[in-house]
Parts: sequence; C-alpha cells; structure tokens
Amino acid sequence: MNEALKSCLYQGEVMHHRLAPKRHRFVYRVTSWLIDLDELPRLHQSLKLFSHNRFNLYSIYERDYGDGSDRPLKQQILDLLKSKGLDTQDGPIRLLCYPRMLGYVFNPLSVFYCYDPDENLCAILYEVSNTFKQRHSYLIPVDAQDSRTVRQACDKGFYVSPFMPMASRYHFRMTPPAEQVAVLIRQSQADGPLLDATFTGKRQTLSNRSLVRAFLRHPLMTLKVIVGIHWEALQLWRKGLRIQPQPAAPTERVSFITVKE
Repeated sequence: MNEALKSCLYQGEVMHHRLAPKRHRFVYRVTSWLIDLDELPRLHQSLKLFSHNRFNLYSIYERDYGDGSDRPLKQQILDLLKSKGLDTQDGPIRLLCYPRMLGYVFNPLSVFYCYDPDENLCAILYEVSNTFKQRHSYLIPVDAQDSRTVRQACDKGFYVSPFMPMASRYHFRMTPPAEQVAVLIRQSQADGPLLDATFTGKRQTLSNRSLVRAFLRHPLMTLKVIVGIHWEALQLWRKGLRIQPQPAAPTERVSFITVKE
C-alpha cells in the first residue's frame, strides 16, 4: 500500500452513564474501524485478514448496513443524500463501525461521515440497530462552521433499549475522525438528562500487523458487544427499572433532520 489509507482503526473505550431514574455506569475497551468506502477493494486485496463481502477473520458486508441489500454501500448513501437535496459530488464517505469478526457482528451505532471532494464534512448519518433486528437512521446536515466539533440534535424516533422512554431527545457532540475520534451522545427529557453514551478512540494504522494485534487484544469483541448489552440490561432490571412498551417501527427508514440544535 503505497498511498496512505484514510481507513484506520481506533483503539478506545465505550462508556454509558445512566443518570435517571437510577444511576448505572459501565466502560468497555473496544477497537472500532473507520472505513473509507472507496477503499474497500484495496483493503480486500491488501489485507490478508480482511475481506469485502466474503468470510474472513474480519469482513465488511454491504448488507449489514444501509437498506440491507447487496447494492454498493457508497451508492446507497449518495442516493440518499441526493434524495434529501444534499449533493456531495461523489465525495468520500467514511464509516465508523465494528466489522464482522469470524462472520458475526452487531453494531448498536454505525456512523457515516459524508464529505465533499475538498474533504469538507457535509452530513452525518447515524445508523441505529436494536436487538430486535430493526434498523433506523438519522441524517443530519453539518453546518459549515462545525468542522472541528459538530453539535447536532434530533428527537428519538426508534425503539432501542427496553428501559429507555421514546419521548426523549438525542444531543450529539462529534469530533470527526482524525488522530482521535469522539462520539458523545446525551439522551434527555424535558426534566433533565437520562443517559450519556460516548466512544473515544485514538487512531492506529490499518495493516496486517495491526489486525493481528487487535485480534489478540479483543479476540471475541463482536460477541462481547451483544453479550454486554444483555448483561447491562439485566443489571438495570435488577435495579428496578420498568420495561417500556415497544411501539411500531418507523415507516420511513431514515429520519431527515433539518433543524439545527
């Protein structure tokens, strides 16, 4: 690989801090990937432990994201952006996510950073999955003045945790991928905050060697994600939190947010 990759790894921590009605906090160490969708063929050819749409130690399948089809993922996102009046002129789209590991993955949140050809961040697509095999996304344009720290917000429109109310709002504070990355989400109601959820990570070069190190560091990471979700849910239930009723899934796959926080 002669030309430097935009794709990379981020070694860091996921933290959830439940603030109300009961306090509950946990921290997990994880390795997230940032994948420039234009680089998928190159990664497939150059990395022995990574494959695109094929089984390997690590792999990315198009159908794990977007509309769930095998249609090229970048084209899906470009078509979505254009349908909402956001023409990024085929600029880079970079996906922050967990890949499949030995064929399995669960991504509670996948983040698509959508750039124009001059590397200006134009929009962020937050793709949320729940444990009921449902998926919903929030597409929010980025103000030109928000290049360093992006602040966005939207009303919750999709059932995620059975212990979280639907009538609430997300507040995003994002440090776009560079040497470090940060995803900070506060969920709140009218009477105050409910939850702070964060991922912070430090960049590592994506290479055959770094993939070996990542596997040795977290050999069952993708399994740990789904097990951790159920384990923490059990702790919340033991603390007396009530299960919230599950509404019907949204009729639209993507919520387009135009109002700035």
